Amino acid sequence: MNILNLSSYQFVTIDDTAAWRPLVTERCNALGLKGTILLAPEGINLFVAGEIENVRAFIDYMRNDALFEGKFAHLQFKESLSAKQPFRRMLVKLKREIITMNKPAIKPELGRAPFVDAPTLKIWLDRGHDDEGRPVVMLDTRNAFEVDVGTFDNALDYRITKFSEFPDVIEQNRADLDGKTVVSFCTGGIRCEKAAIHMKEVGIDHVYQLEGGILKYFEEVGGAHYNGECFVFDYRTALNPKLEPTAMSQCFGCRAVVSVEEQKSPYYVPGKTCPACHPEARREPKAA
Repeated sequence: MNILNLSSYQFVTIDDTAAWRPLVTERCNALGLKGTILLAPEGINLFVAGEIENVRAFIDYMRNDALFEGKFAHLQFKESLSAKQPFRRMLVKLKREIITMNKPAIKPELGRAPFVDAPTLKIWLDRGHDDEGRPVVMLDTRNAFEVDVGTFDNALDYRITKFSEFPDVIEQNRADLDGKTVVSFCTGGIRCEKAAIHMKEVGIDHVYQLEGGILKYFEEVGGAHYNGECFVFDYRTALNPKLEPTAMSQCFGCRAVVSVEEQKSPYYVPGKTCPACHPEARREPKAA
C-alpha cells in the first residue's frame, strides 16, 4: 500500500486557467503523479495518485506555490492508500465547469450551502432526526450506476444519468422533500455542494450537504447506515467503508460495474465485454 490517492476540489475564481495548465502539468510529471486535474473559471477538481513522499510534495505545492496566489492555502484533501497506481496517465484539462450542471448563476464561492460533518450526520441517522426534530432524508446526487454499487440506507435516488439532470428531477419531486431536513451527498462533495446550493436557491428549506462526501464519511465514521461500496472514477472501481479497493471491476466495453458474481460469467471478458454488453448475452431471452 505505497500509493497515496488524493481527491479534492474547491470553488474559487480562476482568471487564467490556460496559463496554469502547462505549469501544473509540468509539476505533476516531475513528481511522477498520475490522474486528472480539471481547471475551470469556477475552480479546481482533482484526482491524483503517486508515491507517498511525492504526493505530500504536491499537497505543499498546491497550498503554498506563488502561482496560485494563496487560493488553495486551505485546500483539504481526501486520502486513501492502494497497492497499485489506479491511473494510467496524468491529464490537466480545461473545462467550462468543474462539475456540469448548466446553471451558471450558481457560484459556490460566493456562499456555501450549510453542511453537516460525518460524525453529526451519523448521530442524526442513529436517531432518525436532526437536532431540531425534523426527519432526515438522504438525497443521492450521483448517477444511477454509481448508486447501484452502494448508497445510504433509504436514500432518495432519482436514477439520473448525468448531473445536469438534477435541477429538473428536483422540480418534479419537491413533495418528497417538504418538511424534512435534506442531506445531499456524492462521492467526494463537489456534486452535493452544487446540488444543495441549487435547492436553496429554488426555495427548499433545511438543506445540507455532506461535508467531504461518502469518502470523508467512510474515513471518519466507517460504514454506519451505508449499504454496499462507493464507486470511484479510477481503476480501483469501488472502495469499501475501510477505503480499501474491492473486487468489483468496470467493463472496458460499456463501462458497467461488474460484480464478483458477474465476473464468473462466460460473457465477462476483461478489457472487452461483460454480461451487460456481450452480444450473446443480449440475444438470450429475458426471464419472465
